[in-house]
Amino acid sequence: MTRPLRILLSPQARQELAPAVTALLGPRPHELVTAGEAGGAPQPGVDLAFISRDVTGLSSKDVLTDDLLAFYGVLRRSGELRWVHMHSAGADRPIYAELRARGVQVTNSSGANAEVVAQTALAGLLALARRFPQLMAAQQARTWAPLVSQPPRDLAGQTAVLVGWGPIGQRLGAFLRMLGLHVIVVRRNPPSNGEAGVEMVSFASFPAVLPRADWLLLACPLTDQTRGLVNRAALMALPTGACILNVARGEVVVERDLAEVLRQGRLGGAFLDVFEHEPLASESPLWGLDNVIVTPHSAGHSDGNYRRVADIFLANLARWHAGQPLQNSIP
Repeated sequence: MTRPLRILLSPQARQELAPAVTALLGPRPHELVTAGEAGGAPQPGVDLAFISRDVTGLSSKDVLTDDLLAFYGVLRRSGELRWVHMHSAGADRPIYAELRARGVQVTNSSGANAEVVAQTALAGLLALARRFPQLMAAQQARTWAPLVSQPPRDLAGQTAVLVGWGPIGQRLGAFLRMLGLHVIVVRRNPPSNGEAGVEMVSFASFPAVLPRADWLLLACPLTDQTRGLVNRAALMALPTGACILNVARGEVVVERDLAEVLRQGRLGGAFLDVFEHEPLASESPLWGLDNVIVTPHSAGHSDGNYRRVADIFLANLARWHAGQPLQNSIP
């Protein structure tokens, strides 16, 4: 007798998705198990797994919670594991490379939070453009400080260099164009015919476009090509007063170089949602710079994201059940 298909989920995901999974799999025998159950069971492990947002919780690549370690432990002990779906778009946690090296297919939820991340980056850009950090500091000091003597520049006509043209980059690019900015996209394989209203260049041309950037926006995955991309040389190539926004991965920027250039006053400001080491250490100089907005890797959080991620997982589960290729597979 064939044993049931075993799918690893969090308790919350099991409770919320069980009816949909059962309807999707139909008469196929299956079990939805949690890490606590699978970890102590004599069975060989699980076949599929869904890493939902509540599994990673408050963990980061550098700090893993006990619940996440327990979940990872089940994945590592499951010799028949075939497919893992994750809630995030980024696949740079070491566990995913480890699983792929074993032949496990890993899929992500690319696009689920693209709108929200793009909105957050836009909010950061507008906050810096309209000098909200200085205005909020004046509010805390109970000081009336209108922006009369040094008015902010109009955004229309400025140039934004946008690194990354996935779902987040494309949505962010649309927002920037709506505001009248000229957008230069840096991407791995720019098409020869480009895209209407957008200038596209390869990574080889990244240094050449930096002197044109009023805004440098990072919305790319972490790869060998993007790790450390924004170093001191890149930052010094930006015009004086340019601003940088990072909603990609912290390791895309050499953080000590960024902090130094910001302290020197060459840059107009920074909006940073991701960092080389998370949580950001309390002694980091970035916390205390008056032209820097620090947010705790929160650009993608919204109350609708869980449902969008679940829908992507369920759609892929239907494909897997039908023997069809999965979408959003990590190479």
